[in-house]
Amino acid sequence: MNPFRYARVDSAPAAIAAALYEDRAQFVAGGTNILDLMKIYVEQPSLLVDINRLPISKVERRGDLVHIGALARMSDVAANDAVRQAFPMVAIALEQSASPQLRNMASMGGNLLQRTRCAYFRDPATPCNKRAPGSGCGAIGGENRMEAVLGTSEHCIATHASDVAVPLMALNAVVHVAGPLGDRDVSLSDFYRLPATTPHIETVLAHGELLTGISVPALPYASRSTYLKVRDRAQYEFALASAAVALDLAGGTIRQARVALGGVATIPWRSREAERVLAGALATRATFERAAEAALLGARGYGKNDFKIALAKRTLVRALEMVAT
Repeated sequence: MNPFRYARVDSAPAAIAAALYEDRAQFVAGGTNILDLMKIYVEQPSLLVDINRLPISKVERRGDLVHIGALARMSDVAANDAVRQAFPMVAIALEQSASPQLRNMASMGGNLLQRTRCAYFRDPATPCNKRAPGSGCGAIGGENRMEAVLGTSEHCIATHASDVAVPLMALNAVVHVAGPLGDRDVSLSDFYRLPATTPHIETVLAHGELLTGISVPALPYASRSTYLKVRDRAQYEFALASAAVALDLAGGTIRQARVALGGVATIPWRSREAERVLAGALATRATFERAAEAALLGARGYGKNDFKIALAKRTLVRALEMVAT
């Protein structure tokens, strides 16, 4: 681990000021991701700004929204009645993330900002454009079983690791950001950046900007939702494929739907194509299979991860069946 300085702050302006004038400054909350990466020399901040004293950990209903503070711990959000009633898929995704010990420590903001678990990103001895721009992507043509089949580029095929970001993407959540130029709100659909030619730039956050909260619209039909995660083992494992689904049903007809996929894309992947297939259609397996085909249209495998395309389709079909019954 490289030498670094540490600062503890009590307010968002103090956190921003501490980080702004140091290029390699980073914020730390639960530390469940950044500290691991520091130990293997992937992250080498010169300053860690501890934001745990900031008053941004509440989870509360605000009209037709549920507001989740960026410092709310994952376990607390999963157990919150407002979250469980308004959108069960968020609680399910959180409960299937990591171990209980990690969920008790990890913050919601940190989870959305976590780095990929790609083996090449985590090994400084290998090429990785996300870690060392211009060095190449070792996963293309290498060990890529866990990597993405959607949203990829010739520069990066690393999978986004977050579970809870998937249902939040489906629900069109908004993240609240504080920065040196003031506060701003960003739709989660605009928050993440596809790798394209700059995979090291993962979000729209500028240096010194701090994620302070998440607002999730409490759609009436989101109470009929689920998150299905397929993984190599039942506990403490990242998704091979996952699906977050919410359906607005009238009789046997789908009036509206929300669909997002995880474990198969470089960002949490909302599929408006699948939603369009579902809207106005009968809630049948045939409809669900057409939606799955639409969701994976354009997917590309890279050898050892080719199976993910078929697996993601089956995962989505099963999630839709679970919600429709």
